[in-house]
Amino acid sequence: MDTVTHHGRETAYRFSDRGAAGPTLLFVHGSGGSHTVWKSQFRLADEFPVATLDLSGHGESDDVDAEPGYEARSAYVDDVVAVAEAVDASVLVGNSLGGAVTLTAVLERELDVSGLVLAGTGAKLAVLDDLLAWLADDFPRAVEFLHQPDRLFHDPEGDFATFSAEAMYDVGRAVTERDFRTCHAFDVRGELDEIAVPTLALVGEHDRLTPRSYHEYLCEEIPDCELGEVEGAAHLAMLERPEAFNGAIRDFVDRRVAE
Repeated sequence: MDTVTHHGRETAYRFSDRGAAGPTLLFVHGSGGSHTVWKSQFRLADEFPVATLDLSGHGESDDVDAEPGYEARSAYVDDVVAVAEAVDASVLVGNSLGGAVTLTAVLERELDVSGLVLAGTGAKLAVLDDLLAWLADDFPRAVEFLHQPDRLFHDPEGDFATFSAEAMYDVGRAVTERDFRTCHAFDVRGELDEIAVPTLALVGEHDRLTPRSYHEYLCEEIPDCELGEVEGAAHLAMLERPEAFNGAIRDFVDRRVAE
């Protein structure tokens, strides 16, 4: 892992540049995750330089003292901007909370990007009240809830679901709760018309956490947005159906960004 220092902390990231001519892709993980959720996306590195990062308090990155909500989201945006500048990223790919962070980076910062992929996310990310309560008082129940069918995964019996649950425990209850409460406070529905780059809203066919309607709304409000679907997957389609997920990104970038 490489690191970049900013705002008095270090953000860890992984970067693969095999000399591909395509634009650099930067992948931003969601709540309770880390850069490891994108392990299968490094298969794209023969065509595009690929970077993934750990947001503050996740994986190998330093934590930040930030309250849930806009303060935490802004700190996460600082992480993304620092890594994007370090690797010269021009396409941001955000999942769930990572999508909220990505949208904020584009709307509020002078970050020069050529395209966005918003995967399993939305312009507003309200969280079930029961889940917020479990995250505070019964973390195992929260993790179990998220790993029921058609939430994080359509079929949560595979090794990837075990990997996901272990990763959430590694991040820990406090940071994961901060992530979900930050999602709960997120709402940029009145700002999407300001996004001026080609955008792909990519949804897992069975995603009940951020369903197709969220992505249809993104496409209705963002001036240049197209809808994509990953069949046989739910919220973490990049793990559950990596070839289809990568194929959707490859097609979008080749058609709309690479030129």
